[in-house]
Amino acid sequence: MSAMKTIGTRLTVSFLCLFAALAGGVVMNSPKASAATCSDVAVVFARGTVEPAPPIGLTGQSFVASLRSQLPGKSVDAIGVNYPASSNFNDRPKFVRTVTNGVKEAQRQVKTIAANCPGTRIVLGGYSQGAVVAGYATSGKIAIPDRYRQYESEVPAPLPADVARHVAAVVLFAPPSDRFINDIGAPKIRVGAPYEAKTKRYCIPGDTICNGAPVGQPNGLHVLYTVNGMSLDAARYVVGRL
Repeated sequence: MSAMKTIGTRLTVSFLCLFAALAGGVVMNSPKASAATCSDVAVVFARGTVEPAPPIGLTGQSFVASLRSQLPGKSVDAIGVNYPASSNFNDRPKFVRTVTNGVKEAQRQVKTIAANCPGTRIVLGGYSQGAVVAGYATSGKIAIPDRYRQYESEVPAPLPADVARHVAAVVLFAPPSDRFINDIGAPKIRVGAPYEAKTKRYCIPGDTICNGAPVGQPNGLHVLYTVNGMSLDAARYVVGRL
C-alpha cells in the first residue's frame, strides 16, 4: 500500500472514530470567529497542512471535544486560526508567507481575547504545520537563517509580555522536529520563556514528522492524533492548568 493511500485510510478511520464520539454524546459547538461572549476557556487552534474540517481541523475538534467533556458547566470556545495551511512547499516565498500570516493571525486572536475578555483562560494549540504556527506565535525574536534574510521584515514580532498571564496552556500535536525544521531551512521552533513551562508536546513514536527523522513525506502514524488518546491526555493537561 502506498504512503498516500495509507494516509487516506487513516484519515477515514479518524473521521469515523471522531463521528462516533460525537454521536456518543460529546457536544461540539461550531468554532467562533471571536470570543466576544467571554467564555470561561478559549481554544485558539491552528490546523495541519490541508487538514480536513477547517477552521480547527480534525485534531483540533478531537482536542476541543475532549476538553469540553472534562469541563462540565464551563463554556469552551473553539477558534480556528484563519490561514491556508498550504501544501505548496515548492513555492518557498509563498509558503513562508502562509506560515507567517498564520502566526500573526494566531497572535491577533490571542491579543484580542486577552484585551476584551481578561477573565477568559486561553489555550493555544496546533497540529503539524499548525504546531509550527502556534510555536512561533509564542516565540521571542525568531532567528532567521542567513539564506532567508530577505524575509526578515515579514517575521512576526513577539507577543506583548502582559499577554502571557492570560494563556493557561500551549498544546502542540506533532510539531516538526529540529531535524525536520533544519532540513527545510526554517527557523527553529522555540517556545518563548513565558510559555515554556505551560507547553505540552505530543509526538507518536515513529511519526517521521516529529520523531527526528530526515525531512520527507508523513507516514500513517501522523494522522492518528484524533484517535490514539493524546487529545484526551492534552485535555487533562489543560484542565490541570486552569
